[in-house]
Amino acid sequence: MTELIWEGKYDKDGNKVSPLRVRLPFQTVETVNESAQQRQRTLDLFSSGRPPEWRNRLIWGDKKYVLPSLLEEFAGQVNLIYIDPPFDTGQDFSFNAKVNGEQFLKEPSIIEQKAYRDTWGRGLESYLQWFYETVIILRDLLSDSGSIYVHLDWHIVNHAKVIMDEVFGTENFINEIIWRRTGAHSSQRSFGPIHENLLFYAKTSNYYFKVINRPYMKGHVLQRYTQDDEGQLKFTSGGNVLTGAGATSGESGKSWRGFNPSAKNRHWAIPRFLAEQMPQGFESLGILEKLDALCEAGLIEINEGAAWPTPVRFLKPNDGHPLQDIWAYQPYTEGTVHGAKEGIDADVAWLGPTDPDRTGFPTQKPEGLLRRIMNSSTKEGDLVFDCFVGSGTTASVAETLGRRWIACDLSRFAIHTTRKRLLSIPGVKPFVVQNLGKYERQLWQAAEFGEQAEQRIKAYRHFILDLYHARPITGYTWLHGIKDGRMVHVGAVDSPVSPGDVSQIAAEFKRAVGTGKDAPATNGVDVLGWDFAFELNEVAKQQAAQANINMRFLRIPREVLEKKAVEQGDIKFFELAALSIDVKKEGRTVTLTLTDFVIPPDDVPEDVRQTITNWEQWVDYWAVDWNNRDDTFHNE
Repeated sequence: MTELIWEGKYDKDGNKVSPLRVRLPFQTVETVNESAQQRQRTLDLFSSGRPPEWRNRLIWGDKKYVLPSLLEEFAGQVNLIYIDPPFDTGQDFSFNAKVNGEQFLKEPSIIEQKAYRDTWGRGLESYLQWFYETVIILRDLLSDSGSIYVHLDWHIVNHAKVIMDEVFGTENFINEIIWRRTGAHSSQRSFGPIHENLLFYAKTSNYYFKVINRPYMKGHVLQRYTQDDEGQLKFTSGGNVLTGAGATSGESGKSWRGFNPSAKNRHWAIPRFLAEQMPQGFESLGILEKLDALCEAGLIEINEGAAWPTPVRFLKPNDGHPLQDIWAYQPYTEGTVHGAKEGIDADVAWLGPTDPDRTGFPTQKPEGLLRRIMNSSTKEGDLVFDCFVGSGTTASVAETLGRRWIACDLSRFAIHTTRKRLLSIPGVKPFVVQNLGKYERQLWQAAEFGEQAEQRIKAYRHFILDLYHARPITGYTWLHGIKDGRMVHVGAVDSPVSPGDVSQIAAEFKRAVGTGKDAPATNGVDVLGWDFAFELNEVAKQQAAQANINMRFLRIPREVLEKKAVEQGDIKFFELAALSIDVKKEGRTVTLTLTDFVIPPDDVPEDVRQTITNWEQWVDYWAVDWNNRDDTFHNE
């Protein structure tokens, strides 16, 4: 077998570099569309020792950690994987966002840029190692009857196929599907590139596959089918298709209604297309009984003077030619497909810039493309996985087709878009939003700052303070640094900043005033945290106001975990968004009214910001947890 070798595939000892296999537990941060009754039923099942009901999963996180963390529960359990990884086009993490009706290109976040740098940082070699490690774990997730579709384009597909052959075996390569992604593309020095490629592999030879038909063309039907007295379209097969070569001494060699196959060194053989049109029990009949039954059903005609009986095929709604490996919508062919107004392959037509299904992602794929794949390679209830979910097409199609699904992405905007898109589906089943949260950070802290607890925490705080451009101070428990006269608190990696923490910070701040060179010079405190308790903003503001302290809350960005982002200075701390709500109670009725929403608009261009005249224009979606009792937001 041919092997593709690149720098980094083998270590200095000549061993292949294996993918990271650290398994971290997932944290559920939100349950969506689950009623309180359903939640209680799930808790009852858990307490009884029985497995809880299935919940589809939307996971925000880095695939480097998410994929191995799925192995413990899902190794060998996934029926279909579809991935649409980066193509090296520069568009992979961008999308068009809309604020107040104004559309602008949302550039990749720092962490998304970091992912792109990791993938393509050393050029092709980086990509190949990243792709190689990814598909190794994806293969482990697949069931023995499962399959994977890898969506690529001309930039990388030739290299990717060699890697897929190595990981899955050349014997498990099924197809390369060509999908037309756009209309005409003018080029003066080459043929216009208008297609993308899907590499279709199975895990084993025992893979599931269902043939899907493309409707016949009208010309084909008009040429080959005639209408009977009842208005049915029928096709009569010419030639000798009811027999097979060679005479037999059994029943299949006997005469039937004046036709003797043995005399012509043949025997009766029922073609599959006839058997498929017969009711249950047909296969249990003898061969001559089958011929009688087919004749009674009008599926065999006996014409005077004919050398053989004539089989009949009636045109059914789903009849057509089996799908081939070129999926190409043909514009301006409307009305040429039998039984349809749409044109050829209209179900997999690319999305135009003004298509109503557009979510803003330049790399968004049409639902029809995923529908073909899922209908061909899964059954209802099967598990579908996509670790580059982007605009949410895979999860959306899986939901509507009754498949279970797991979807993940590095982009918080992809998670939000997918979540919002799923909620637009009538009767969407409950699903959970998860991340690796504190467990990923704990792993990072131990790896970066050592195992000894006290020294590790001190080094961690100094590291965060340095990124925030603050100076470390000593002698305090809750105050860890100072910047521009403001005191700084650094939150722990494994717990959210809580109102109790704020009370301790405020109390220590008051005690520290006027006590020395590192004492507060202003009444300001900056609280840096990875996570914040849900009720923090309102309660903390009250506590700070009572103590006459100007307290700001800033989120420690996930980019801190990435060495390259740190080295390149790609770290920015943003203040938390703040929401104000008016609550009115009348009997058993509660009315909630949003009254203000403050958000750091750093990602929004200045010209778009200037169009904002009301805080409501910042709000895209909001929900209420009517029975909040734990760390998970229950969106009913």
